Amino acid sequence: MITKLDSVLLPRKKFIYHYKNMRWARGRHETYLCFVVKRRVGPDSLSFDFGHLRNRNGCHVELLFLRYIGALCPGLWGCSGTGERRLSYSITWFCSWSPCANCSIRLSQFLSQTPNLRLRIFVSRLYFCDTENSPERDGLRMLKKAGVQITVMSYKDFFYCWQTFVDRKQSNFKAWEELHSNSVRLSRKLNRILQPFETEDLRDAFKLLGL
Repeated sequence: MITKLDSVLLPRKKFIYHYKNMRWARGRHETYLCFVVKRRVGPDSLSFDFGHLRNRNGCHVELLFLRYIGALCPGLWGCSGTGERRLSYSITWFCSWSPCANCSIRLSQFLSQTPNLRLRIFVSRLYFCDTENSPERDGLRMLKKAGVQITVMSYKDFFYCWQTFVDRKQSNFKAWEELHSNSVRLSRKLNRILQPFETEDLRDAFKLLGL
């Protein structure tokens, strides 16, 4: 099934090129999305599926994933043909870019209609989030409000992707220069975006205290 979406494993050079969390990611106009889909099929067991997607024909990869979600998550809407109740799914994305504002809106709307689906998003880089009034920042806050856990990828996440999604041919993952420092910087930035009011309250308190 997954091979109909994209080949299961990413070439090594393509993964490094698109997921490298560099400060200025020039030329990276595509977004890659590696995914893991889990469904509990019994008290102690999970069904497991994985693969990757990228932008196609002008369609952003997040919305492209939603096109395939019926095949990836049978029974999500209780229409598997067996009369069963809705099944619960846990989906994890590892994205080279964070979602744009429009994709965040569409995802939030979709999740409001599927309470039996839990989504976690790990991102390598933040998309157009430099300015305070960026609509992409508002979109990320909307996703958080919709229950999405959004996290910046760290070394262990890149290592997991390398082991799971990359055609590595037994080669080991080697961290590029500034992987850790860039991850820490982006993580702090994301935290400021997702907690704007708390951050401003703390700044005001520090000013009052003369700190």
